[in-house]
Amino acid sequence: MLELNAAPLTPEAFALFGDVIDTRTADYFHINAGRTRRYHDLAKVETLGEQAHTLISIFVSQPVDVPLELDFLERHPQGSQAFMPLHQERFIIVVAPPGDEIDPAEVRAFVTDGRQGVNYRAGTWHAIQSVLEREGEFLVVDRGGEGNNCDEYPLALRVSLD
Repeated sequence: MLELNAAPLTPEAFALFGDVIDTRTADYFHINAGRTRRYHDLAKVETLGEQAHTLISIFVSQPVDVPLELDFLERHPQGSQAFMPLHQERFIIVVAPPGDEIDPAEVRAFVTDGRQGVNYRAGTWHAIQSVLEREGEFLVVDRGGEGNNCDEYPLALRVSLD
């Protein structure tokens, strides 16, 4: 079984896998007569393949136990997938670079601080939603359309928090 300790999520550490969505580190400009700060273009939405379109959904996830034990990672080869917590829910992220197989030496684990979201690049292997402490609601932006857009790869792993 692969053993991982989840590190704090930072844009630099996560860059290989996608984007960290965090208004605290992003630039903005004012709109709506100066009453609104727009944090613009925080993640690159990818929708690949024929008749692809962008979906905006809400996921409601039940909390996981720690250490988190998983037996597979999944990927979406035809589109990115973004998760943004709506109520400052912390969650565990497990990722591996795109490819047909997963090299255990390249698997990484992160934990958010509750205000951060992530956008997985198309093809990035990742764990299922793993919210901590309480039920979580997440705004999810991903790809809809024809074709298979979810692959699973068997991999036994355990993630702990420091």
